[in-house]
Amino acid sequence: MPTISMFYGILILMYYRDIRQHNLPHIHARYQDEEAVLDIDSGEIIAGSIPVKKLKLVQAWMLIHREELVLNWELAVKGEEPFRIAPLQ
Repeated sequence: MPTISMFYGILILMYYRDIRQHNLPHIHARYQDEEAVLDIDSGEIIAGSIPVKKLKLVQAWMLIHREELVLNWELAVKGEEPFRIAPLQ
C-alpha cells in the first residue's frame, strides 16, 4: 500500500488492484488511528472517517491534484506502483 502523499499528519494511500469499493476510483486517507476511503471524482467519503478539519484538507488537496489521482488510479488497478504527488502546502 504505497503512500502517495503526506501532509499535516495525514497519509494518502492508494492500494494496488484495490477494486473492492465497487470499482470506484478512490484513495485512503489516514490520520492517527482513523482511516477514510474517498471517491476521487467527488471527494466524498465512501467508508470510514477522519476528523472534519483533516477531511477538508484532504478534499482541497484532491481538487488540486484530481488529474494526477486519476492517472495514479489507472496505474494502481493495473498493478503498477502509483507515483508520489506533492503535498498540500
